[in-house]
Amino acid sequence: MSRPPVTIGVCVRNCAFTLREAIENIMTQDYPHELIEVIFVDDGSEDETLTIIKQYASKMDMKVKIFYHDWKGLGFSRNVVVNNAEGKYIVWVDGDMIIPKDFVSKQVEFMEKNPKTGIAKARYGIYKEENLLGFLENVSYVAVDHIYGGKHTLRTLGTGGSIYRVAAIREVGGFDVHLKGVGEDMDVEHRVRQVGWLTYLGSPAAFYERRRKTLKAIWEEGFWHGYGGHHIYLKNKKVFALYKMTPIIGFLAGVWYANVAYKVLRRKAVFFLPFQYAFKRIAWCLGFIKSQISKTKRAKC
Repeated sequence: MSRPPVTIGVCVRNCAFTLREAIENIMTQDYPHELIEVIFVDDGSEDETLTIIKQYASKMDMKVKIFYHDWKGLGFSRNVVVNNAEGKYIVWVDGDMIIPKDFVSKQVEFMEKNPKTGIAKARYGIYKEENLLGFLENVSYVAVDHIYGGKHTLRTLGTGGSIYRVAAIREVGGFDVHLKGVGEDMDVEHRVRQVGWLTYLGSPAAFYERRRKTLKAIWEEGFWHGYGGHHIYLKNKKVFALYKMTPIIGFLAGVWYANVAYKVLRRKAVFFLPFQYAFKRIAWCLGFIKSQISKTKRAKC
């Protein structure tokens, strides 16, 4: 069976610390390299990210395109990939991701066998070098995969580790360029489903992510997600239920996921998950409130 051309989209900003490993994983993929193009988009990095991209590009035996601009946000950057992709599919790889050599092959094979699927998310793995906080960050995703994986879903998938059918993403006009922080993935997934495409969680492929390893970093990420989540909620309240983002619901979800994760991993450390989940939800709610306050102030000016 002939294999289709594939685009790997790498949208990054200030990822110098982890980017080398991510690119090296791309370079070792067992999918035919003549059928792979890699599109790098540097969204205004202030570190050595762009230099690293250029250094590796000259060593890659795949077609490479490099774009860079002042910070415009994820929606804009991902659209650069969508608008310039020559592949039938886009495989999204984040700057802190680790993918096995068969990742692209398995993702493409799954999509070829499921022509009604517009987006498919691979399964999360536990990265062995994580500390306790990083381990707990991964645990919740492993639990979600165990509960909801292996079927079509309405749950948010996220771009990292996902494969997009180019026809599906272009049908809905790509990502919303006004969403500069987070949530561009939630928004586009919702629109892809609305036009009739299916979204799938837990394809046969697996990947790993380097997680936040300090409470400060976890708090900042949660706050940032809440701040961006406010913009998504204003645009379409059907994308997520606001009550599910409260600390109490977060704690209860953590209890459930911890019990599921223990059955899978058999590690007692998973029972710290409810507290970490509640901590992240507090940060998220404060970010959401901060965004609302900022919007109100702008409206009064």
